[in-house]
Amino acid sequence: MMKKTWKPSASIKDLVQRAKIIENIRLFFKKNKILEVETPILSQFTTTDANLTPFSTSYYSPYNDNNSIKKKLWLSTSPEYHMKRLLAAQSGSIYQICHSFRNKEFGRYHNPEFTMLEWYQIDCKMKVFMKEVDRFFQKILNFNKSDQISYQEIFIKYLNIDPLSANSIDILKIFKLLDLEHLISDEIDKNKLIETLFTVKIQPFLGEKNPLFVYHFPAEQASLAFVNENDSRVTERFEIFFKGIELGNGFYELTDYSEHKKRFKKDNKNRFKENLSPRKIDNYFLNAIRYGLPSCSGIAIGLDRIIMIALKKKSIDQVISFSFNRS
Repeated sequence: MMKKTWKPSASIKDLVQRAKIIENIRLFFKKNKILEVETPILSQFTTTDANLTPFSTSYYSPYNDNNSIKKKLWLSTSPEYHMKRLLAAQSGSIYQICHSFRNKEFGRYHNPEFTMLEWYQIDCKMKVFMKEVDRFFQKILNFNKSDQISYQEIFIKYLNIDPLSANSIDILKIFKLLDLEHLISDEIDKNKLIETLFTVKIQPFLGEKNPLFVYHFPAEQASLAFVNENDSRVTERFEIFFKGIELGNGFYELTDYSEHKKRFKKDNKNRFKENLSPRKIDNYFLNAIRYGLPSCSGIAIGLDRIIMIALKKKSIDQVISFSFNRS
């Protein structure tokens, strides 16, 4: 009997629905006068983030007969850096729907090659942008109005601990109480302990009825978000969840050149601690920041995940043409 693994992992009926959802997304941005852009998938630089593992490839010049000279290139883990270069060049508010690539990611909500929606809104601070993102989800997925809670408040609600003021000893007690000691690594890192608690004991319960924004993530998890002006322990970063699934990760974007450089160097120090090779810092991106990134907020949304929810599917495999194991 011939195997049917040649067939798409999603039904043609669902792929038609997927196309309609993407069409509605483009219509949403068109009505709001937000420019659609395209940026490279292949890049000379990649992320310094130790939590992301990119794919690499080699470019050989057509003028090099013996292929002895090659250039290492990276598949994009996100269009963020290129899009911010466009913002610095005064593109105005922009969005992009594109394929992104992340190694070591596969499962119900992950595929090594996936579709990302990335959106940047000029002159828009975090709380205002959260309202815009909420409006997007109401329009595209017919979601109810979302709820909001701070990272600090959600820890107090579920685990009765303040992640901003607690020390490592306090957090380790929570691990012992919840029988999670097997998840503790040899090197005690307070931030990693907090992230583990959030992922295992809080995230699965978020957005059970309505979508939920969790905002003001700790400064140690800032990525490229502004540090809050009133409380340096937290950043202007948010994530949105529905039925325990993370749908998007957003920032009021960092615009300071020196701080960007400092964070990239810190990333490489963290890579060294984890026995990972350092990564070249993207100087094209840094030069754009030095020239002037306008005040803006941005979000990266997992498009396959929101289509999965819209079509009431259990896995993103069911809404993409060919999943990794059929590619």
